[in-house]
Amino acid sequence: MENSKELIAAIGQVAQEKGIDKEIIFEAIEASLVSACKRQFGQQANLRVVIDREDGRYIVYAQKTVSEEIEDPILHISLEDARNINTQYELEDMVEIAVTPKDFGRIAAQTAKQVVVQKIREAERERLYNEYIEKEHDVVTAIVQRRDRRNVIVSLGGMDAILPAGEQMPRERYEFGDRIKVYVMEVKQSSKGPQVQVSRNHPDLLRRLFEQEVPEIFDGVVEIKSVSREPGSRSKVAVHTIHPHVDPIGSCVGPSGQRVNIISGELRGEKIDIIMYNSDPIKFIAAALSPSKVVTVATSAYESEARVIVPDHQLSLAIGKEGQNARLAARLTGWRIDIKSEAQARGTDFLVFDEPEPEVETTTEYYDDEYYDDDYDDEYDDDYDDEYDDDYDDEYDDDYYDDDYEEEGTNAAQTTT
Repeated sequence: MENSKELIAAIGQVAQEKGIDKEIIFEAIEASLVSACKRQFGQQANLRVVIDREDGRYIVYAQKTVSEEIEDPILHISLEDARNINTQYELEDMVEIAVTPKDFGRIAAQTAKQVVVQKIREAERERLYNEYIEKEHDVVTAIVQRRDRRNVIVSLGGMDAILPAGEQMPRERYEFGDRIKVYVMEVKQSSKGPQVQVSRNHPDLLRRLFEQEVPEIFDGVVEIKSVSREPGSRSKVAVHTIHPHVDPIGSCVGPSGQRVNIISGELRGEKIDIIMYNSDPIKFIAAALSPSKVVTVATSAYESEARVIVPDHQLSLAIGKEGQNARLAARLTGWRIDIKSEAQARGTDFLVFDEPEPEVETTTEYYDDEYYDDDYDDEYDDDYDDEYDDDYDDEYDDDYYDDDYEEEGTNAAQTTT
């Protein structure tokens, strides 16, 4: 600390090399000097260190409270002594007294150096974290550094990142110095600094690469609706636009296939099918099974299942090698897909779904014992008593069962016969 100008120069150099604000370094040094001073004045002392930002000189202040009773001379000062310093002081004011030790020298400087180094590390970690947290879920260029067991360590420029075994593309070799595009999956802070995990398998890697290569996607004119990948082998991308004069598939393919070829090359030759998205699931599923032609599609919204009939000679093309084409189409559309040829489906009810019967809401029965009791029965019986039955029977008999009616009816029946 004796060479104050050298200290200022060193702070400026560190700030420039590490990209850290000089004020952070000054505050770290002041904090370190407070720690060193407390070894001499006692841990209970209230100290403040001020460093001149221009010439590097420092002053140590002891902070004391103006009190009537001096319980601790390290923390308190009498009103009389305080007014000897400045007549404006009152009780409970805070007085700062310069107590810079003459022998602050080597030990203090060594302590300050250690704390400053730690603060610089913390500040640098914070800067790196803030820098890379903004790149989370984005694509960056990385340089392969080394292998750590099954993981691959790559450099992102300012720091290293981990490419786990499960996020590496199958059969892809990573040699020292290789430049690769990676998707930043996660950035988290740890005791050792920020840790970044990247991926070469994530479906959003393909999405971000299209955003970089296709201006229409970057500008929002063309939208990627969904992506399905089998990394290193094949992918399907569904695109859409609301602009009638824009061809979304052509925009992604580019002149002579230039745009899609760049992306495919970055993914080590991964084949990419670009599909036109359609809000109608039947049309979308038919397009997703490209390059196969589709004859008929039937869907069941209840089961999120689709049944597809394709020409006999295109069944293997629709399913794909080891079911890859059908599997990718199912992931792209979000529907389970069952495929049969015309010959297989002929004469069957393949396209008919067994939809469940709609649930009928049951009504509450009100004929419980309390409601349907004996009192109700008695009242009902009283209304329809024998007198009612007798009157009804007599009236009914008189009107419809008289002798004349019976004779006429009998004679009529005989005449008809």
